[in-house]
Amino acid sequence: MVLRVGVLRGGPSNEYEVSLKSGQAVLSALASFPDRFLGLDVLIDRSGAWHLNGRLLPADRILRQLDVAFLALHGAYGEDGHVQGLLDAFGVPYTGSGRLGSALAFHKGIARMVAQQAGIQVPKGWIVGPDADPRRVVAHALRSVAPPFVVKPVQSGSSVGVRKVWTADALKAAVQEAFSHATSVLIEEWIEGREATVGVLEQWGGKSLTALPEVEIVPPEGKDFFDYEAKYSGMTEERCPGRFSREVKDTLAQVALTIHRQLGLRHFSRTDCIVHPKRGVFFLEVNTLPGLTTASLFPQAAQAVGIPFPTLVSHLIRLAVEGDGKRRRSIAEVTVV
Repeated sequence: MVLRVGVLRGGPSNEYEVSLKSGQAVLSALASFPDRFLGLDVLIDRSGAWHLNGRLLPADRILRQLDVAFLALHGAYGEDGHVQGLLDAFGVPYTGSGRLGSALAFHKGIARMVAQQAGIQVPKGWIVGPDADPRRVVAHALRSVAPPFVVKPVQSGSSVGVRKVWTADALKAAVQEAFSHATSVLIEEWIEGREATVGVLEQWGGKSLTALPEVEIVPPEGKDFFDYEAKYSGMTEERCPGRFSREVKDTLAQVALTIHRQLGLRHFSRTDCIVHPKRGVFFLEVNTLPGLTTASLFPQAAQAVGIPFPTLVSHLIRLAVEGDGKRRRSIAEVTVV
């Protein structure tokens, strides 16, 4: 049986272009298995309109033609639980986390709270709402931690809108900019250290959860952190595995596995951390639909343990289909009882 796999890409988020590349990479990988998969290009444009292989169609007509959806979406709508809810309503199995896990992980404030409750270090920080007085926000920040600060939209990905600032004026401006990307803003202390990211993959190598080798991220000269430009300029150095001690490697893996479990994530995820030379490992955020472009970090980590990209894509589809079958059997059993 050939499965009709709809590769959802694009979407009404600020990560539209990256999503297009992830989706194209997945479509190319599906072509490696012509006897197993028929890849269907499901483009969601910036306005939210759906297209199937270049033809504008209502979303419901497209979804009824799919056996499974491969989510190559990033950012709002794709990672925040919205499209997951739509797919659940139509009974279409899909790759990646479910609606609730996606929504929890996409909210940086909630993800921080879950990490803290699990005993994981997070930078000192607080959430600022849209009605907050900018002067009080700045005054509180300066009283709470020493500069520099990191300002982030609470619900955004790919480091869009993230700024490192030193002064009160710069902090105020960064907060205002972040509000153009989200309705809430996270202000954190700056943790000096080395950045690392760890992928988690389910049901591989006989294990229910596997932490892939960490990728150490070395931004190009002149960049303090892995911002949007550094991510996609091709100038960032990415080392897999990273140059960390065994103790740090184990801690990074444990943080990623714990975050995946505690947030109820599914199939795969990628957790970003910072390693301070004295204070240890700090959790930053988690990605429920990691990038799948040729330059993306999750495929690099998978390749490091002998998982070629087409095999990774095929494995994620299998998890989606088998997981949906188990869910349906469970529902049937409950109904019978």
